Amino acid sequence: MPCEKTLSARFALIAALAASCSMPATAQLRTGESVYQSVCIACHDTGVAHAPKTGDAQAWKPLIAEGQHILSAHAFVGVRAMPAQGGDNQLSLEEFSRAVAWMARSAGANWQDPDAAMMHKIRLEAEKRLDAEIRAKQKLKASLRREDRQARPPR
Repeated sequence: MPCEKTLSARFALIAALAASCSMPATAQLRTGESVYQSVCIACHDTGVAHAPKTGDAQAWKPLIAEGQHILSAHAFVGVRAMPAQGGDNQLSLEEFSRAVAWMARSAGANWQDPDAAMMHKIRLEAEKRLDAEIRAKQKLKASLRREDRQARPPR
């Protein structure tokens, strides 16, 4: 059951990614700073669970080196102690990516809010990351089933 719930959550996140691709042009997107103030600040202001603090150039340096599309995508789907979508399942990929760019700029990066080309790269990387996680979970699930078959008493 836990594996199925995890897979269901991942499939739901894929659906959210797809939905964020088709956001109406008339929708008013929040700025990166606004998203930071309402969502990200809880962890990135205090450094809880080793979250890189906003403005800490040393902590952000290796993250910035990953590149904007990779860092944004990996953070969006969840990485280390960070939950997917920063813990806010109403947050669109574009708004989330704006917040990542804003935090990276606060640490010295020269990242702009993502344009259409960058958003495309972020979506592709997020899908790639999710696909890898899904494959890993499916492999784990298959292993559990094999173990269960081997552990069953003979009839």
